[in-house]
Amino acid sequence: MLNFGEKLKTLRKQKNLTQEQLAKRLWVTKSIISAYESETRYPSLDMLIKLAQTFSVSTDYLLGVNSKQTIDVSNLSENQINILKNIIEEFKEK
Repeated sequence: MLNFGEKLKTLRKQKNLTQEQLAKRLWVTKSIISAYESETRYPSLDMLIKLAQTFSVSTDYLLGVNSKQTIDVSNLSENQINILKNIIEEFKEK
């Protein structure tokens, strides 16, 4: 689980969540989130899935197997999705 704690902390901060707020969402204690972030403890498979769902990333991303992040576009129109694809391509070119 390469850099699991670092990834979790970054994702949590991107959503403007404290460790306590994330813990409440996941029905665990703040100390468990702290242990995950400091990598003194690792989540169970069920908790790993919950974390991935909470942050809309793959479990592979959290585990460091894949560095790609995904964007949930399920509620967007085809036109909106194409606009996002174009924006992403613009950033890749720069």
